[in-house]
Amino acid sequence: MKKILGILLLVSLFSSLPALAVRIEISAPGEQTIPLALTRFLPMGGSATDSATKVDEVLIADLDLSGLFELADRAAFLSDAEELGLHSTKVDFGQWRLLGVDAVVKGGYHIDGEKLVVEARLYDVVSQRLLTGRRYVGKVGDERRIAHSFADQIMLALTGKMGPFNTRLAYISTRSGHKELYLMEVDGQNPLRLTDHRSIVLDPDFSPVRKEIIYTSYKKSNPDLYRKEIYTGSEARFSQRPGLNTGGRYRSDGGELVVTLSKGNNSDIYLLGTDGTIHKRLTTHWGIDVSPSWSPDGDKIAFVSDRRGNPQIFVVDINSLKVERLTFEGKYNATPDWSPTGEWIAFTRRTEGQFDIFLIRPDGSGEHRLTFAPGTKEHPRFSPDGRFLVYSLDLKREKSIHVMRIDGTGDRRLSAPGGNDTHPAWSGYWQ
Repeated sequence: MKKILGILLLVSLFSSLPALAVRIEISAPGEQTIPLALTRFLPMGGSATDSATKVDEVLIADLDLSGLFELADRAAFLSDAEELGLHSTKVDFGQWRLLGVDAVVKGGYHIDGEKLVVEARLYDVVSQRLLTGRRYVGKVGDERRIAHSFADQIMLALTGKMGPFNTRLAYISTRSGHKELYLMEVDGQNPLRLTDHRSIVLDPDFSPVRKEIIYTSYKKSNPDLYRKEIYTGSEARFSQRPGLNTGGRYRSDGGELVVTLSKGNNSDIYLLGTDGTIHKRLTTHWGIDVSPSWSPDGDKIAFVSDRRGNPQIFVVDINSLKVERLTFEGKYNATPDWSPTGEWIAFTRRTEGQFDIFLIRPDGSGEHRLTFAPGTKEHPRFSPDGRFLVYSLDLKREKSIHVMRIDGTGDRRLSAPGGNDTHPAWSGYWQ
């Protein structure tokens, strides 16, 4: 467990000078791309190892997924690409201006036994200044996590918003023969099974304030809510009322959860404390109310209800309990997820025999379809920066986890073949 989670120590932090971010002001793919040169990390003493290759591969993949950067062709690099350049006075900015790039990444690494030190720098070529720099100290094998972390810093320095790459994805997979809970890096690497219930596990969600996941499990025959500490592996069942205990979602401050309970013969939305006690009932209707999702400010809940005949997306104010209908198109809308920016709600709709992903604004405007390819897409969840969506794809009887940008571009598969993978959830930043 410790190997997967890693322990990265940031021992030095350089001030960020956001001159380039202010000048470019790019936040979404399609607006403008930043010409960026990503040089190979060089050994700081000793011989070269594959650590540089590992850092390089992850940085390229992360920045490519963002859709915000145009990476310069390395075949055109000049002699400065072979210099460490850990100080701005050691960088030949004139060479990089000739290549037409606005920013350059340089860095080096050193290995002492099992200890790995990585120095990473991002420079503004135009102003010839350091934008951000980090010194990472970890173990050999931590290259991927270091690269993810610095990719986030590049995004922060050049766009004003942290990237989502040093996060984790939870999901459900049947590759063990049962539906169990798994954890993986945001690019699909290093999958780790977290449960061994040998039953049905569903619908995970990350705590925003601790390394903890909640999920529904049929371990005791009833669909109950469980909590699991990722570091320790400690697990507890904390809502085991007869009927459904499902759809658990943490409020952004971690203080409460919204869930679906089917006390009696009907499914309604409730607020629970983190100890499982009921704080408030939010819906009271003969219709089936499921799949709750918090607004970022914690005042409203989007959910699915068939109270008007077909499943549609509704929003309830947790204070007034006023319910408003959000979607009016389609005969089956499901699994809403509210963007952390508050700008969009993602959901799925059955169209032409399959489910596809749509976005709609919380006031009901701007509805548009994101996915068009074959296969059913389900359970969309936003990244913590709101730039990406993760979802499950059911295509040719195989279910897999995919990620795309919120404009529908850049789609890529994350989970490996060999298991039906569903119900993804995106963590907050993994420090």
